[in-house]
Amino acid sequence: MARSAIINVMVQAAMKAGRSLARDFGEVQNLQVSLKGPGDYVSQADHKAEKTIFEELSRARPGYSFLMEEGGVIEGTDNQHRWLVDPLDGTTNFLHGIPIFSISIALERQGQLVAAVIHNPAMDELYVAERGSGAFLNDRRLRVSGRRKMEDSVIGTGVPHLGRGNHHDYLRDLPAIMANSAGIRRLGSAALDLAYVAAGRFDGFWEAGLSPWDVAAGMLIVREAGGFVTDADGGYEIFDKQTIVAGNEEIHRALLKLLGAKRTRV
Repeated sequence: MARSAIINVMVQAAMKAGRSLARDFGEVQNLQVSLKGPGDYVSQADHKAEKTIFEELSRARPGYSFLMEEGGVIEGTDNQHRWLVDPLDGTTNFLHGIPIFSISIALERQGQLVAAVIHNPAMDELYVAERGSGAFLNDRRLRVSGRRKMEDSVIGTGVPHLGRGNHHDYLRDLPAIMANSAGIRRLGSAALDLAYVAAGRFDGFWEAGLSPWDVAAGMLIVREAGGFVTDADGGYEIFDKQTIVAGNEEIHRALLKLLGAKRTRV
């Protein structure tokens, strides 16, 4: 694929941070880890990757604003553009030596997602998308799954853990999806969950309690691969409601129906 200048900037930042994460991943037992909150660990690697991404993007596009997992909001002089950055999505996997983690970078222009990169350095996978130009994995064009029936589908999700998320709501949702699907998978990285939907590996995905930097890049990649992404009510307030449902047209619709049907019974 021919990459635009902005995608090249994002890829360069993600690859540079990815090389650093890959080195730290190889020495994961030696990392110094601090406890950020119940069940939510942050490592030196996390901060180092974010610093690398911030410096690379700031150098290439000075003035753009940032919303980052660790660094929070950094207002730039250009109020039309904003980077959304998760330097290490899947920190718990990373710290346990599980090679399922990613760097996620998205760019908003006037509030609209226009470019996205997700990179898993452990598996050498690079997902990219630009609005109107399709989605790609290592230069191979992506398309969401063509499966039409929930009973044939594998669905990704995120399981709320200690101190995070609404366990009651999740345990209410889970049985309906379990009873109607071929299987449920939990990767531990929402960015990769969405990338897998775009690649047709997962037929659908749902989760609650996510932040904008967790899902922004994946949202665009799924849409550019022909998929649908909404909040759990079928609207587009994903960042505000912190819920997300994704899939091809049929599976997305089926997931919304299953999730909504349970709510009416509560």
